[in-house]
Amino acid sequence: MKHKEEKTNAIRLLEQKKLQFKIHDYAQSDAVSGLEVADYLNENPDRVFKTLVTVGKSACHYVFLVPVNRELDLKKAAKAVNEKSIEMIKAKELLPLTGYIHGGCSPVGMKKFFTTVIDASAKHFEEIFFSGGKIGLQIEMSLPELQKIINFRLADISSTASAAPLS
Repeated sequence: MKHKEEKTNAIRLLEQKKLQFKIHDYAQSDAVSGLEVADYLNENPDRVFKTLVTVGKSACHYVFLVPVNRELDLKKAAKAVNEKSIEMIKAKELLPLTGYIHGGCSPVGMKKFFTTVIDASAKHFEEIFFSGGKIGLQIEMSLPELQKIINFRLADISSTASAAPLS
């Protein structure tokens, strides 16, 4: 899968491994929130996942993927990774920790690998969408293909989104 524009770490790694994926560019849109991205791509928001980076009470970092129309349930997420509690990392910590900026954080190609959990709802779809490593880029990929490049597990980690803005 070739991409004409500047390649992100995520896309370079997927191409190196010769994995099957599609790139969706929404840079020309006004889409900011995950729901707006899903709408612009004309996709079911249940299939479009946001990548959230957290830190546990143990100081270990974790990556969670949840549908853009849901929120990460911190209690369920902590249980999924055997932590007493977890919290979102501060936005300013994201780039030095992962190599990605807020709004463009991909679970593929971070500076180092963190335990990754994807919301169990992903198993209902042949392919899911997640950030391609920069704002304006989404990757569409099947879970079996994704499993070839990052080790993850599925767990019930989300709850219904409130009116709070999505990140």
